[in-house]
Amino acid sequence: MPNVIVFGAIVFLFVAVSVRERVRLRLMREKDWSIIGEAKSSHISQALTNLVGVAGGIYLILVVLVAFLELNLPEQVQVGNISLEPLAAVSIFIALVQPFMIRALDAWRRI
Repeated sequence: MPNVIVFGAIVFLFVAVSVRERVRLRLMREKDWSIIGEAKSSHISQALTNLVGVAGGIYLILVVLVAFLELNLPEQVQVGNISLEPLAAVSIFIALVQPFMIRALDAWRRI
């Protein structure tokens, strides 16, 4: 049971840091439309929506790729006491790492 709590806390922390990075990237790209007076959603909700959308897109790509290549993957992978679907776990991981990779690529381009 403590392993599940620790794993959940680590995942939650990683999601929070990734969402914060997505908010930062979005703020850098976004113009200030408040002059017009339009109602808009918060930066955190936009970042969470983006995270879920990216993870869903990656998941669909992985499912199609696995079906096309006719790979035999286990339906569940056991990590301690937690059972995960491998493609879903990989897609969430890639979506969480994406904003940090964007930052690293931007920094590398500046060099």
